[in-house]
Amino acid sequence: MPVAAQVLRHASDHPHRLAVCGPAGELSYADLARRIRDTAAHLATPGAGGGAPAEPRLGREALVASGPARGALVAISLADPVDQLIAALATDLAGGTPLLCDPTWDERVRAAIPADRHLDSLPGEDQSAAEAGTGSLEVSPRAAAWPQPEAGDRAWACFSSGSTGRPRAVVRTRASWTASFPWVSELAGIGPADVVLVPGPLGSSLYGFAAVHALAVGATALVPGRWSPGSLGDHLGRATVAHLVPHCLPAVLDALEEGAPLRTVVIGGAALPAGPRERAAGAGVRVVSYYGATELSFVAADADGAGLRPFPGVELQVRTLPGQRLGEVWARSPWLAEGYLAGAAGPLRVDGDGWMSVGDVAEPYLPGEVLRLRGRGDGAIQTGGATVVPEDVEEVLRSVRGVGDVVVVGSPHPDLGAVVTAIVEVGAGTPPSRASLEAVARGGLAAAQRPRRWYAVDSLPRTSAGKPARGLLTARLAGGDPDLWRLT
Repeated sequence: MPVAAQVLRHASDHPHRLAVCGPAGELSYADLARRIRDTAAHLATPGAGGGAPAEPRLGREALVASGPARGALVAISLADPVDQLIAALATDLAGGTPLLCDPTWDERVRAAIPADRHLDSLPGEDQSAAEAGTGSLEVSPRAAAWPQPEAGDRAWACFSSGSTGRPRAVVRTRASWTASFPWVSELAGIGPADVVLVPGPLGSSLYGFAAVHALAVGATALVPGRWSPGSLGDHLGRATVAHLVPHCLPAVLDALEEGAPLRTVVIGGAALPAGPRERAAGAGVRVVSYYGATELSFVAADADGAGLRPFPGVELQVRTLPGQRLGEVWARSPWLAEGYLAGAAGPLRVDGDGWMSVGDVAEPYLPGEVLRLRGRGDGAIQTGGATVVPEDVEEVLRSVRGVGDVVVVGSPHPDLGAVVTAIVEVGAGTPPSRASLEAVARGGLAAAQRPRRWYAVDSLPRTSAGKPARGLLTARLAGGDPDLWRLT
């Protein structure tokens, strides 16, 4: 079922319930449904994509016939997150495939997106979100009941940047995305009464999924746009659930006041250290973490702190070569993507039996056991004949006082191939001494894992999803970036 149809049904059943809150204001489900219908009609007008809004004269049956061809890719370049959701759901309603783009991309990047249509304005953009739509709304269950998606219906697309910061568009069937909604609702306990905070760019699959899922279940989505710790206090006075990446959790807990309604945090995007989970439990906040990838969707989840286990419907394998301690994670499930748009290159590999991998590595795994991830395979450092997984080193170094976060990469070396290099994020605080860092490394790491070079930076560069941009850091090191300074 198209997600937009579920939103229309919520509008019919609970028209005055708050659907979405963004930087420009709030929309009830009735107002959101009206904006979705108007934008779908706008898309159904030949050549629409910007400029003057079209008159919404077409009925919903006509939209399917005259709107974008089923599955046609509509690239959405809008700055406001509420407008992004309206455009994505309108595209869904009209039978197209929405692709949320970063509105800051220049024309050269936008021109390279293999889209059938570009949408950079909405009908009625001159109205504020709070003022949009004042007429009556008539949405009957019969009118909102759309046909089930066809087999192989490519109805959702999103960008993946991985840890290198190079975006690529991933396309998936509607069912591979939306059929997982009930399982996410059950694992995280998300329902219509919740207010769900999604404090990141919706062009990221992690945050885009979270916002659309909230609307599909009839909850309220708080979508402030990009991450802003300074505004957390206001949002946490309302939110009952938050979707975050790991480095954001400490800031949320810092801003959490006594009596705040937040009860659950859903963590994705990277491994979650034990410390923040324990701190959240002490504040009465349950943490549900998961492992996945844009290409694989959900792979494993940890709902109770006992470790990652396969997400419902997922089969797991860790394929280890002879003589190797770690192996590659492969998954087979209904949630896998179709691949990359326009034949873009990426880490996704597929075998003949329907298994997929993006190169993540883990310890050997047997069904019924906990999945123990050890990082992304293409980030492993080969140094003097040893293989070092950066995440293993980072986990130890994060315990040092004064370390806000840390990224470990390999720096070229003429004899060893590469040496382990640590870049420590210190923010506005006093950087830890190299001696204190090396003392912790000696106590918790094998000789090959210990960094030989140490750098500090005020703030780590991150991808749009909030993950450290390893590739960019490696390039900045190689280029002698003065914002990275050596610890001696």
